[in-house]
Amino acid sequence: MGMQYSASEIAQILPHRYPFALVDRVLDGEPGHWARAVKCVTINEPFFQGHFPGTPVMPGVLIIEAMAQVGGVALLSLPENRGKLAFLGRVRDARFLRKVTPGDVLEMECVITRQRGPVGVGECRATVDGETVATAQLTFSLG
Repeated sequence: MGMQYSASEIAQILPHRYPFALVDRVLDGEPGHWARAVKCVTINEPFFQGHFPGTPVMPGVLIIEAMAQVGGVALLSLPENRGKLAFLGRVRDARFLRKVTPGDVLEMECVITRQRGPVGVGECRATVDGETVATAQLTFSLG
């Protein structure tokens, strides 16, 4: 196993706080190269109040954000990147294949495929129970 982080350790790497801290635990990874993490989706998420009453569905933009945070952990885990921010610069080829609802455990992986200077590109995938729910190519800018 590579890197593993608890929620409190993730908070030392990423600046996100409630309600935008969308990574509960990092399960594995290699700093600068990839990370795999989970978000336990509960009915208590604030976005379910309005998306959608009676039929709660996690917004696709928040799934993208959660995957971006996993990519941020991969990049910011490198000692030379600690204390920096990973800004989302581009979303390409985003696909949503299944709804994410309360009770789901969203497992996300982001593999950094290219990095040149402060810009990195990650191939990201989110699954629930092994079934792909979303994919996207995300570009990050470190600052």
